[in-house]
Amino acid sequence: MDKILIANRGEIALRIVETCKKLGISTVAVYSEADKEALFVKEADEAFPIGPPPVQQSYLKADEIIGVAKTSGAQAIHPGYGFLSENADFARKVREAGLVFIGPDEETIERMGDKIESRKTMQAAGVPVVPGTDDGVATLDEAKQEAGKIGYPVMLKASSGGGGIGMVLCQNEQALSQQFQTVKNRAKAYFGDDVVFLEKYIENARHIEVQIFGDHQGNIVHLYERNCSVQRRNQKVIEESPSPSLSEDVRERLLASAVEAAKAVHYKNAGTVEFIVGEDNSFYFLEMNTRLQVEHPITEEVTGLDLVEWQLEVAKGNPLPITEQHDIETTGHAMEFRLYAEDPHTFMPSPGSLQKLDWGNADGVRIDAGYQEGDQVTPFYDPMIAKVIIQAENREEAIERSKTFFAQVGIEGLKTNLPLFKEFIESEEFKQGDYHTKVLADWLKTHKGELAK
Repeated sequence: MDKILIANRGEIALRIVETCKKLGISTVAVYSEADKEALFVKEADEAFPIGPPPVQQSYLKADEIIGVAKTSGAQAIHPGYGFLSENADFARKVREAGLVFIGPDEETIERMGDKIESRKTMQAAGVPVVPGTDDGVATLDEAKQEAGKIGYPVMLKASSGGGGIGMVLCQNEQALSQQFQTVKNRAKAYFGDDVVFLEKYIENARHIEVQIFGDHQGNIVHLYERNCSVQRRNQKVIEESPSPSLSEDVRERLLASAVEAAKAVHYKNAGTVEFIVGEDNSFYFLEMNTRLQVEHPITEEVTGLDLVEWQLEVAKGNPLPITEQHDIETTGHAMEFRLYAEDPHTFMPSPGSLQKLDWGNADGVRIDAGYQEGDQVTPFYDPMIAKVIIQAENREEAIERSKTFFAQVGIEGLKTNLPLFKEFIESEEFKQGDYHTKVLADWLKTHKGELAK
């Protein structure tokens, strides 16, 4: 494998290019008309246009991307995250074209992409799942009946959903009645599947995920956990590792459950097992993401490992670089902040020109950016400008380093959520560490006015 095509864009495409350069592997980029001057296009060894800006006409054109891979002589395709990364049909087409898909096999993607099927798989493996329906609920009357058995509040979820889309909290029967058809319609529109199911809503839960890796030889290990509980509308905003809210006993049991979950599907390559942890420290399987995660850099910072390099080794058919769990250790503390081009008051995307992008003194700070000064943040794609990764000896030092760094960053030409980071990391809710998934929403109710315009 001496040449791979990257079926993605922005900072993740650049991230993959970086590791490939280190390993002497050539890279092929594909790009839309909106990205023809993008950094990832310039950094790749070769680049091919694939269509107009809308994703349906460019980054989601599976057959055209596979055609470019074959034309360019690439032997493998790395899907990054988002777009086609968890598309089983794409993975199957890549394999049938005689190419390597850098990720798990299509059967695993399919099985874990169906949340009802993944619940059943985890139950059979002895991994705890959130109390809920074992099958889809077809009618509102059936949903009401099942919700009565589970007990309100409940989460109404699309079986094929992901990324926080297709899930709604229903506090009572009236809310369920109002939302049932809406969620089914949304599920059909986004995922082509209107099957929905119910789960018990765990109050004041923490969202903890575990990075797992498997190879074709049957080795499976975890690379410890990440706390992803700072969220807005089910979208992650700040992540950190290790989680400051887990006792060692709970951590060990949760990590062991993640490995069991991976073993249950004979997992290969990089994946993430997501859990919710209740106030009583009980934890439940939430879902499995069959790809590299946006927040993978904090795992790299605390383990000292290159996760993209591990992905490539597994894709080549080699064993994991480290196969014994006790040989994988963590050091220090890392946090990731997702810097978006968005209005910090309305959280609406704020596309425009990065007239100024000055990181100041970034010593000791890792910046995974898809843009540079002068670039346009277009309205066609996710408006994330960069991921800011802070690493330090402990959590307190990581917070202090974050404050120092954010105080000197200069961005002009568009609005960003930088003011949110500056204020929120000073809050007692964040500093104390034992926060839940509603922490940011609750904090904004009383502090939104403090965000600088």
